[in-house]
Amino acid sequence: MRAITISEPGEADALVIADVPAPELRQGEVLVEVVAAGVNRADVMQRKGFYPPPPGESDLPGLEVSGRVAELGPGTESSGWSVGDEVCALLSGGGYAESVAVPVGQLLPVPTGVELADAAALPEVVCTVWSNLVMEAGLREGETVLLHGGSSGIGTMAIQLAREIGARVAVTAGSADKLAACQELGADILVNYREEDFVEVVKDATDGRGADVILDVVGAKYLPRNVKTLAKDGRLVVIGLLGGRAGELDLGALLTKRGRVIATSLRSRSVEAKAEIVAQVREHVWPMIEDGRVRPLIQSRHPLEDAAEAHREMEASGHIGKILLDVSQR
Repeated sequence: MRAITISEPGEADALVIADVPAPELRQGEVLVEVVAAGVNRADVMQRKGFYPPPPGESDLPGLEVSGRVAELGPGTESSGWSVGDEVCALLSGGGYAESVAVPVGQLLPVPTGVELADAAALPEVVCTVWSNLVMEAGLREGETVLLHGGSSGIGTMAIQLAREIGARVAVTAGSADKLAACQELGADILVNYREEDFVEVVKDATDGRGADVILDVVGAKYLPRNVKTLAKDGRLVVIGLLGGRAGELDLGALLTKRGRVIATSLRSRSVEAKAEIVAQVREHVWPMIEDGRVRPLIQSRHPLEDAAEAHREMEASGHIGKILLDVSQR
């Protein structure tokens, strides 16, 4: 099969298309013929050598796909899935390829009203947002949530899900166009991080209270200011390290606020834990997508062989929403 390989850690040109062996199915896995794959920051980090796949998983990049079930593996015959079913899937790797092996618990049906190729924009971001905002941070109606990188794939989905929960949504983004897109999706408090201090803006907008939940993809660079922004009993969830790994944490400020710092990674979770997240997403989020309240935002599509260009677009940070690879097109 054709797949994108990483010749050696480095810049986007390290992504090379090649013929590789098709995956062999393990117990509890199905084979999915890939139509489209989502491009994520984690893929860029893996390409650079900073985010290796979990032991035993595919070393090909790609954490979410859409496509069709091509084969049922051992132990999946009574799973309820059939060959030919249109699906999207959460992966630990291997999505930049014509086929991928998927644990059966990580499959999702393509939501009604969503095109098959567009469904590749859903699994990773929806599972990331739901698991962190709801399952980890316990975001509730009436609370304020601050989303860093509000115009990203994760950000645009988080705005919509937080809005549906009934939270007040604050976002940071780096341009007026990006903030306008966030506002259209339901963001209430808009911060241009190039021109404004998000601590001051969020505090002013909440009468000094701050944010009950912060979803952060930046890491060390924002850590002190995130703690300042937290409300009493606030929860800071760190899911990315774009601004570095090591930062100074003011434990006194955290104690005073009874705050919590939660650092999580979806990719490294067990198959069982991912299946639980997928099951919750199917129960709670899929109905929102099917009735049109929540939708994937897609910035661009690239042929599989142009994966390097897709990564360059990701790293340029001008996109709003998701970047996809059209795998089935040549």
